[in-house]
Amino acid sequence: MLNFIHWNFDPVAFTVFGLEIRWYGVMFMLTFLCGWWILNRIFKREGRNPELADVLLWYVAIAVIIGARLGHCLFYDPQYYLSHPVEILKIRDGGLASHGAAISIPIALWLVARKYRVSIWYLLDRVVLVVALGGLFIRTGNLFNSEIYGHVTSLPWGFIFERNGETLPKHPTQIYEALTYFAIFLILFSYYWRKKGKIPSGELFGWFLILCFGMRFLIEFLKEVQEEWESAYFLDMGQILSIPFVLLGIVVLILSKKGLLGKKDALPEAGTPKPKKGVARNTKKA
Repeated sequence: MLNFIHWNFDPVAFTVFGLEIRWYGVMFMLTFLCGWWILNRIFKREGRNPELADVLLWYVAIAVIIGARLGHCLFYDPQYYLSHPVEILKIRDGGLASHGAAISIPIALWLVARKYRVSIWYLLDRVVLVVALGGLFIRTGNLFNSEIYGHVTSLPWGFIFERNGETLPKHPTQIYEALTYFAIFLILFSYYWRKKGKIPSGELFGWFLILCFGMRFLIEFLKEVQEEWESAYFLDMGQILSIPFVLLGIVVLILSKKGLLGKKDALPEAGTPKPKKGVARNTKKA
């Protein structure tokens, strides 16, 4: 008889003044801290303004929270949330969609690119490195929450999620995705490091979209549906939303190979904010 893994992990890491801090939240925080550290090292290595990492931390964090929440509400259950808009604000009740964050993050990077006179492709090519690593932490958080798992399996590493009242082993798709995200991070980062950052604009971003959402499309076949209405269709919402991102990645790669996304480097003095209107730039030399 197979010995499946009985999973009954407490999702609460600790309590502060009566407020429960969940492991998912801890993983979320680790995502941003590790992302900030890696980007800080990258910018220093490339001679950029390290302040960019600080700015990106806040812009991306806000974009992820807003985009992922709106993505879940509008992609998976728009009728309910549009009828009860206040429920959108109840993030602690759960419900985040990575596809929503995939839309909001580039918008945030565009704002940073304009302010700091950096190519949007430069930022995208570097931020996707930490986003891939972040996927490892987020899916680990999902495992701690005993959520977003797969169909019944007879494989020896099947998880019985007892906290949810499950009695049959299920595919631990959180682990599948976490390991895949980590592999994508290693592939992209090793390529970036080997090229010493001198990569065609948009290349890493294009590969990230293809690998990340291509993987997501395939693993979704093993997952249980998030909403009941998805059962009526061959593809679930996660797969439907992944297709445009894969296609976009292919287009970006083609444009990148043809050199149509700009130069490899950013603009002169990139990484410093634009001077405010009406304020002359000090050009005196010491």
